Amino acid sequence: MTGKQRILTAMSLKEPDRVPLYIHAINEQPIIGIGRHITEGLPDPKSFYEMNDQEKSKLVDTLFLIHETFEVDGFTSFEIGHEIVVDSVHVKDDWGVVYERSPYGLPVATGHPLTDSNKLKSFIPPKPKPDHLLLLDLGRERFKGQKALFWMMRGAFVRSWRLAGMENLMLKMFDDPGFVHSLASMVTDYSLEMLDMLIEAGLDVLIVEDDIADKKLPLISPAQFQEFVNPYNKKLVEKAHAHGLKVMRHSDGNLWPILDIILETGYDGLNPLEPQADMLLKKVKDYCGKRICLLGNIDCIDLLPGGTPEEVDVAVRQAIVDAGDGGGLVICSSNSLHPGVNPENCIAMFEATRKYGVY
Repeated sequence: MTGKQRILTAMSLKEPDRVPLYIHAINEQPIIGIGRHITEGLPDPKSFYEMNDQEKSKLVDTLFLIHETFEVDGFTSFEIGHEIVVDSVHVKDDWGVVYERSPYGLPVATGHPLTDSNKLKSFIPPKPKPDHLLLLDLGRERFKGQKALFWMMRGAFVRSWRLAGMENLMLKMFDDPGFVHSLASMVTDYSLEMLDMLIEAGLDVLIVEDDIADKKLPLISPAQFQEFVNPYNKKLVEKAHAHGLKVMRHSDGNLWPILDIILETGYDGLNPLEPQADMLLKKVKDYCGKRICLLGNIDCIDLLPGGTPEEVDVAVRQAIVDAGDGGGLVICSSNSLHPGVNPENCIAMFEATRKYGVY
């Protein structure tokens, strides 16, 4: 099987020839750390925006090379080229959201342009642009149908709170629910329009990336999730399915209080299954493994940063024992391969998946 066939088979809850391997997201530092095992000429670890054009090109090529060398079955793309530099610390996206750059991962939204209904009334949302799909286009050309192409699309909750501020959005759910619905509708219209472009570009799997929980509980109540978030994300699921795509739901944290709602929405996959948040792989598999594919669960908080390759090998083997039977399992980390992971442990995860994953 090709990697694409492997991923799509697993997400159809069937057994491929072996358990697929996937990288949900990966930062610059681990790309460089892993890449040094397989290529030369990489820059010292630093953020993408600090690199010159030659270093950026080398980093992207190394990302592709990692997927090829370690037989990673799916490739994740996301929007690039949509931010302008405000100053040495801040950038702004097409929506007017201001982000503070961080040396430890993604920029953090700190400036929120749509805090009330009056501001929303006069706001003209941006349009998706074809050049934002550059990474997907590059991946399609590089892998030529051999790997499943994923796209990370922010869901209604994340896009809305970035525009309005998280605490403010939560308060508006009580004080001005119409504002919350209008905001969610606007960002969903944008996402649906972008989905048209992604379908045309040959996407295989849509990721609805909408972090909604911490390690203890969802950030909002199940009733609020059902009213203000899930109906809008469900529109993405239905449209993607109508065009033959698979859809994966991504959220960190403890999803148990809203898991039944997620399952009823019709997602094909659930990621990243954070073990520290009681999303234990065997427990989730026993509960819903016949209804949804599970992608993730190899601990990126403690194990991949501080464990040994031997311990990673054991963890991958146990994950396959716990959830591999009958298909519906894709091995990846319990969140991104972030700057704190040990590159050797990442390689151990890749190799163990191939070693133990044959059906």
